[in-house]
Formats: sequence, structure tokens, C-alpha cells
Amino acid sequence: MRDKINRYLTKIEEEKDMKILLACETGSRAWGFHSPDSDYDVRIIYKHKKEWYLSLSKNKDSINLMFENNQIDIAGWDLRKTLMLLHKSNPPLLERIQSPIIYKSDNEFLKEIKTIAKGEYSRIAAIHHYLSMAKKFLEEIKGKKEYRLKKFFYALRAATACKWILEKEQMPPIEFLKMVNNLNLSKSMINRINELISLKAKVSEKYYHKGEERLIDFMEDCINESDNKREELPAAKRDINKLNLFFLKTLNRYEHR
Repeated sequence: MRDKINRYLTKIEEEKDMKILLACETGSRAWGFHSPDSDYDVRIIYKHKKEWYLSLSKNKDSINLMFENNQIDIAGWDLRKTLMLLHKSNPPLLERIQSPIIYKSDNEFLKEIKTIAKGEYSRIAAIHHYLSMAKKFLEEIKGKKEYRLKKFFYALRAATACKWILEKEQMPPIEFLKMVNNLNLSKSMINRINELISLKAKVSEKYYHKGEERLIDFMEDCINESDNKREELPAAKRDINKLNLFFLKTLNRYEHR
């Protein structure tokens, strides 16, 4: 599948007359709990020629394409939009620049944007994002006799990210087990999470699960604590000038072939 994805990426670059700076996997495959039939969520950051940014008209700054009967989902943002989202500490963007599955990237660009992201990171913005997700997905499974294991993991990951944000200054890692293994969770809870990840790797996305009251209680505790403490988190020390300089530097460094 990697070869197919790379061919589509090359085709997109040629047809859209732009350069991909980063193409990576997000979603369950990057989080570390995909199913055999999980699709591929490829996310890209790209740039156009300099002239594109000088137009008086507002050009489309995002892309959304599906391939292979919707098994390959390629979506992303233009460089300028990406950096504006970075300034807002957009969690999905912070996740994708940490992805362990890279299809295409410029190492210098990736290294620089990661460094800048640390300075732009806002714990308040991050916890609002993950708290909203945790509440949404927990509502879909709580009190149900059976629920999709996929939705359970969405809720569990978001709730765990909330706990991470409250306890640590660093951005939540995109890989779920990195959070689990670096928080003060009981050994039995960690073991159960690993068992469920192994189960999910064997069943389809439509698989229904039941039980797991202890982990559901853990999610509720994370949500309640986050609701009570989120406003106490420090504000981010953002620097739009660094982003402006990085934007211009990237435009000047990357000229079309």
C-alpha cells in the first residue's frame, strides 16, 4: 500500500503544481491501534509557487481526495494555513508532525516545524480539543450493552491525552502507548490496554465489544479532572514573527523543479 500511496502523492504534486513538504499517516494506524480493515488516513502539508500567495483572490488552501474505493484518504493544508493553525496550537496538526509513519518529507522542514511547534504549544487549546472528543465518544459507549471497540479507543485515547496535558508540559504524543507508558497508570490497567490493542488488531472496524467498566471509570475521572483544572493551565507564549520568518524561508528554499 505504501507504494500506491507514494504514486498518488506524486500524481497530486504534478496535477496540482505544488510541492509536498510532509505526507504522513494519522488516525488509528499512527495512534497504534488499527484494525485489519482500517483505511489509510494520509495527511499532507504542501506549498505552491510564490505567485500563488500574491494573488488578490482567495485560493483554496486545503485538499481532500479519496482513492482505492475510499481506502486511501489523502487530505491536507497549504503551508500558510498550516502555520496559522500552528499559531493556534491546532492539535491535529501537532499530531501529524509527530507521526511515526512518514511517506514523504523534507527532513529540514520537519525538524524546523517541530521546533517551532514546541514554542507555539498551548496546553489550554490542546485540552479543549481532547476534552471535547473524550466527552463525545464516551457518550457513545457509556451505558451501552455493546459498543464499537473503535469508538471505545477514540474515547480512551482522548481522555488519556487530557490526563497527559494536565500533568506534563510537553505536547501529547500521537502514539497512544507512549502516553500510556509515561503516565502513572497501574500495571494491570496498562496490561489490559495492551490486550485490547491486540484484540483490535484481529477484528474488523465493525466489531462490537462490551464491559471494560474500569477503563470507562478512568475516562470519566480524566474528563472530570480536566473540566475542573483546565482553566488553571498556563497560556502559551506564541511568536507570530517566528512563523512569518519560517514561512518566507520555506517559500524561498523550495522552488519548483
